[in-house]
Amino acid sequence: MTLIAIEEHWVTPDLTTALKALPRPDESLAFNEMGDHRQRLEDLGGDRIATMDAQGIDISILALTPPGTHPLSPGQARDLSRAANDTAIAAVDKNPTRFRALSTLPMSSPEHIVDELVRAKSLGHVGTMVYGRAGDRFLDDPAYDEFLAAAAELGQPVFIHPQLPSDAVRDASYRGFGELTDLALATFGWGWHLDTATAALRLILRGTFDRHPALQIVLGHWGEMLLFWLDRADSLSRVADLQRSVSHYIRTNFHITASGMLNPALLQHALAVTTIDRLIFSTDYPFQHPTQDEINSFLAHFASDEDRHKFSSVNAAALYGLEL
Repeated sequence: MTLIAIEEHWVTPDLTTALKALPRPDESLAFNEMGDHRQRLEDLGGDRIATMDAQGIDISILALTPPGTHPLSPGQARDLSRAANDTAIAAVDKNPTRFRALSTLPMSSPEHIVDELVRAKSLGHVGTMVYGRAGDRFLDDPAYDEFLAAAAELGQPVFIHPQLPSDAVRDASYRGFGELTDLALATFGWGWHLDTATAALRLILRGTFDRHPALQIVLGHWGEMLLFWLDRADSLSRVADLQRSVSHYIRTNFHITASGMLNPALLQHALAVTTIDRLIFSTDYPFQHPTQDEINSFLAHFASDEDRHKFSSVNAAALYGLEL
């Protein structure tokens, strides 16, 4: 059985240097330095492939680790996004049977996003990874509508990855417990996921998918909380004068990946609110790297071989245009 993992992170030393040099570096960069994460993130060759072999993963879709180039100035974001996309494709070209890549885009420079998306696709990138906000500009801002239209037209799925909430949100909701607990609460413990769900919900409420019905979005961590609140979120559809319910857009325009959270209860809930055709495997490497036994144990919870194959490879191949 082929196994494709679609959210497998990496980084370049030049990008790390640029992000650390900012007047206020993103605090979540600390996670890239824990244990052997930095070594794993910077490796796009033999050691990464050896880990994939040990896990039973056939193809990894490489994606730049948070916060990408989003916090950088427009000029830096353009240059380092371009360099990162070139580096990722060089890794794909060196190991074409094992790697594919998602592009990174200069979201702080809206007028240059589409050009880089087009260029990245021409290089071979199969989609793109962005975050819900660049500075104070949400992804549903009209400045990004040309990008979303182009992603739909080019067939480039947009993965919305978690990022550190804004300072204003952190001050209001995620401080007061001590430095480490504050950061954990604002990131993997809660804030990352709520922030991403809000960005996705804002896209829906903005009518994005009414304007661009072919646009496909990917959410990690079993839908970043959004799947668990659809009963209430659906009540927004009428107020926002949407053509369809929020849950309809989730089932039609969103794909959901596991991000290494191999919990059968989360799988069953996802299947209750969307379809097996919308669920995809990923490990969120190197922040999660489950063993082959853990992966196989989780895959045993699918009701049929057909569903198992869809989750493990068929859905990813269809979304990203891969040949199996």
